[in-house]
Amino acid sequence: MTHDELLSGAAELFADGYRLALVSADATEVVYLFTAANPDRHAELRLPLAEPIVPSLAELSFPAGRFEREMHDLYGIKPIGHPLPRRLVRHHHWPRGWYPMHPDAGPPPAFGDPEGPYPFVTVEGPGVYEIPVGPVHAGLIEPGHFRFSVVGETILKLKARLWFVHKGIEKLFEGRRPEEGLPLAERISGDTTVGHTLAYCLAIEEATGTHVPHEAQRGRAVLLELERLYNHVTDLGALCNDVAHSVLHAQTGRVREQLLRINDQVTGHRLLRGGVRLGGVALRSLPDPHALAAIGADVTEIVDLALGHTVIADRFTGTAILSAQAARDLGTLGYVARASGLDVDARRDHPFTDLGQFTVATRTGGDVLARFQIRAEEIATSITLITRLLDACTASVPLSEDRLSGVGIVEGWRGTIVHRVQLSPEGALTRVKIVDPSFFNWPALPVALSGAIVPDFPLVNKSFNLSYAGNDL
Repeated sequence: MTHDELLSGAAELFADGYRLALVSADATEVVYLFTAANPDRHAELRLPLAEPIVPSLAELSFPAGRFEREMHDLYGIKPIGHPLPRRLVRHHHWPRGWYPMHPDAGPPPAFGDPEGPYPFVTVEGPGVYEIPVGPVHAGLIEPGHFRFSVVGETILKLKARLWFVHKGIEKLFEGRRPEEGLPLAERISGDTTVGHTLAYCLAIEEATGTHVPHEAQRGRAVLLELERLYNHVTDLGALCNDVAHSVLHAQTGRVREQLLRINDQVTGHRLLRGGVRLGGVALRSLPDPHALAAIGADVTEIVDLALGHTVIADRFTGTAILSAQAARDLGTLGYVARASGLDVDARRDHPFTDLGQFTVATRTGGDVLARFQIRAEEIATSITLITRLLDACTASVPLSEDRLSGVGIVEGWRGTIVHRVQLSPEGALTRVKIVDPSFFNWPALPVALSGAIVPDFPLVNKSFNLSYAGNDL
């Protein structure tokens, strides 16, 4: 494929309703993965690299521009015509001209300050001042820097600076056998064990032509919904806590503990590690549908108490609105997108097993309230789906050899997760590309916060609840 063919092919796919889900690069080729729904489709455009340049797709797609900046930082592949070609992943103390994912990168040279501090946009005017937050935060979250330009309490502009911890996870996959990659996949983002492991396994299984029994796929779906349950319950409580309703936060903590104990009974691990295997699933037991129904009733009561409280309603309603147009333009996913009216859900749009009919919860408000309500509705949906899926078993099958590349698409609890793998003829991993929904959703947070007040930042940040670990790979 030539540069012109890439540009025309991408434009045709965007016009046909596809989205750019992933860009995977190496020293010889760049692969662009496009996905579309209704019906489930995906297409790849492959651009061989005679030299390390590609034509930019940034004018066609905002996410494409960010993928290109990431690719340039890690591989040295330059996007020609990019409107904002400055660094994304590599901070300014990284050595100029050293690209860590390039096969000839070698050990890193001395780090220093070759380009000076990050060029934050300065907002000027009467009464404007800056509030820097992070990158080190209280608690156990990973580092991220937020630079607020403020008048009074009103946020004029927020810049989020991430990628303080480049862990090299994608590089660590290279050269391993597929089964050796499982522990890495489980740890990409600790609260998304099932989502990332399942996407990885689906990609490997497509690459190797492995058939996974229907019963095993249903068991995987049960684990995916269990992961959605405990995380959504946690977020409901954290959102209540951020508006000083600590009693409801304590109650969701009680429910969360019940769900973590169910996880431990089902897989032997409170965060569901070890449940998803290549070719199948390993379940020690099945969750009790009566216990889940009781939890569902408990959560409904907590949600009703929260939304019936005037302080909570006042703080949630109309706070940090992300419009449907902005959500669409930025390529947002998951509950962030659905709270702004975008009807997207990979469980329905890119199914790996038949879940039957279920309603994808959407709201049009785009505010903290909408993001709270989406979580509450998805908890009820997850309990219904698990109850329907409880004939799952522990079937698994050996891997077989077929293709040398594959894609896995999963609706994790934050949104759509995509993994793409490439294998050598000998069966070793040569490239694993990972896209967490947080990569798409982080740019939406500053947009939603424009015009909000500084005291609402913790609340709005929690309503998005984006992953540093899933983003800073």
